[in-house]
Amino acid sequence: MQSKTVSELLNQDILFQEVEVKGWVRTFRANRFIALNDGSTINNIQCVVDFENFDEALLKRITTGAAIQIKGDLVESQGKGQNIEIQVKELEVLGDSDPETYPIQPKKHSFEFLRENAHLRTRTNTFSAVMRLRSSLSFAIHKYFNENGFYYMHAPIITGSDAEGAGEMFQVTNLNVANTPKTEDGKVDYSQDFFGKETNLTVSGQLEAETYAMSLGKVYTFGPTFRAENSNTSRHLAEFWMIEPEVAFMDLAGNMDLAEDFMKSVINYVLEHNKEDLDFLDKRLADEDKKKPQAERSPMSLIEKLNFVTENNFKRVSYTEAIDILRNSKPNKKKKFKYIIDEWGADLQSEHERFLVEKHFKCPVILFDYPANIKAFYMRLNDDGKTVRAMDILFPGIGEIVGGAQREERLDILKEKMAAIDIPEEDLWWYLDLRKFGTAVHSGFGLGFERLVMFATGMSNIRDVIPFPRTPQNAEF
Repeated sequence: MQSKTVSELLNQDILFQEVEVKGWVRTFRANRFIALNDGSTINNIQCVVDFENFDEALLKRITTGAAIQIKGDLVESQGKGQNIEIQVKELEVLGDSDPETYPIQPKKHSFEFLRENAHLRTRTNTFSAVMRLRSSLSFAIHKYFNENGFYYMHAPIITGSDAEGAGEMFQVTNLNVANTPKTEDGKVDYSQDFFGKETNLTVSGQLEAETYAMSLGKVYTFGPTFRAENSNTSRHLAEFWMIEPEVAFMDLAGNMDLAEDFMKSVINYVLEHNKEDLDFLDKRLADEDKKKPQAERSPMSLIEKLNFVTENNFKRVSYTEAIDILRNSKPNKKKKFKYIIDEWGADLQSEHERFLVEKHFKCPVILFDYPANIKAFYMRLNDDGKTVRAMDILFPGIGEIVGGAQREERLDILKEKMAAIDIPEEDLWWYLDLRKFGTAVHSGFGLGFERLVMFATGMSNIRDVIPFPRTPQNAEF
C-alpha cells in the first residue's frame, strides 16, 4: 500500500478506505488519540487506537516526537475538532523519542528557546507554516521570472569586488592565519593565497548580473549573500538570500513597473496556495497584538497587509516630494519622529517610510530620484547633477523592502563616480568594459528574500524566517 501524506488524506474524498500514513506524534491522549503530523500541512490527523488490540509496551513508545507508521480505515470522526480520523489497525514505531529530553513538548515555547533548537523548531505549527511559506515564495519567484522571459544566473559567491562599497565583507583565504606570508612592506602577501588576490564572500550578485543582462537581455540571480556587519538587531543577518533581476534596455520607469508586478505576483501566489498557513499566522499575529498597548498594535492584520499590496496601485513619489511631505507632517512638527526631518538630503528611516505608506498615501509607495550622496556609485546620475535614478519600494509595517536603480551606462561619468569614492578602475575593469562595448540603458533591483518572508508571515525577527540564522557570535548547526 502506498503511503499518503496527511495533507492528501485531509483533502481527498477517500472515506471508508484503508490508508497508510507516516509522521511524527504531536500528542497521544488517554492511550487512545494520536495527533499525527508529517509536515505536509499545518493540520494534524487524529488516529484512534483501541488499546486492547495493541501491546502495552508498544503504546508506551508512542510519545511526543516519535516517528510512527499507521495503517487503518479513514472514517468520519465522532469527536469535535476534526471531520475525519483513522481507526488504527496496524501501528509501528519507526523512531523512538525520549519524553524526558525531547525539547519540543506540546506547550508554548519562546522563539528564543526555539532558535536554540532550530534543528527541531519546524515541528511546531508556527515554524512549519513559516517554512512552507518560504518554500512557496521561492517557487513563486522562479515561476514569475521563468514566465516573463528571464534567464536564471548563478552569480559567484566568492568575489574580488565589493558591490556596495561598504567594506563589510567576509574574507576568503586558505593562508595560514597563524603564520601569514608578508610582503617586503609588511602587508599580507595575497599573491600566495589560493586565488592570488584578496577575495571575499559576495554581498550582491548585481554587478555580475549586469554582465549577463548586457548579452542575454533579462536575467535574475537568487542566491546567498553575506555581510560582516556586527549588528544584533531583529532585521540583520550575516548570511541571507537576495533576488536581483537585471534588464537591458529598461529605464527607471520600466524598473518600477517590473518591481510592482513582481511583488504583487509572488504575494498573490501565497495568498492562493498557502491559505491555511496564512490563516494560522494571521491569528497568531492577532493574538500577539492583543497583548500590546493600543498605540503599538498593527493597524492591519497579516492578510489585510498582503491584500493591501496586491489590491492597490503603488504610488510613485519623488524623494524631494516625500521630504516636503515629511517635513510638514504633524509627527515631524510635534517632534514625534525619533529622527526629525530638517532638510533635503536626509536618509529616510523606517518610521518615515511607514508614515508615507500607512498614514499619508495609504497604499504601497515607490520613492525615486534620491540624493546621489546617499546611494551607490553605479546608479545613473540625473541631469540635475545631485540626484540619481534610484527607487525604493515601501510596504506597510516594514518600510523599505525593494531597492533598485537605472544603472550608470556612461563610461566617463561612471569613472568619475568611482574615482570620487576611491574605487580603483583595475578592480572593476570588466564592469567598465560593459560601458565600452555596446553600452545601453539598463536597470535592476534587489529584494532581500528574508525581508519578503518576514512581510508575508508577520514574523518580527529575521532570525525566525531562515532555517539556521547566522549572526554575530552565532554559527550553530
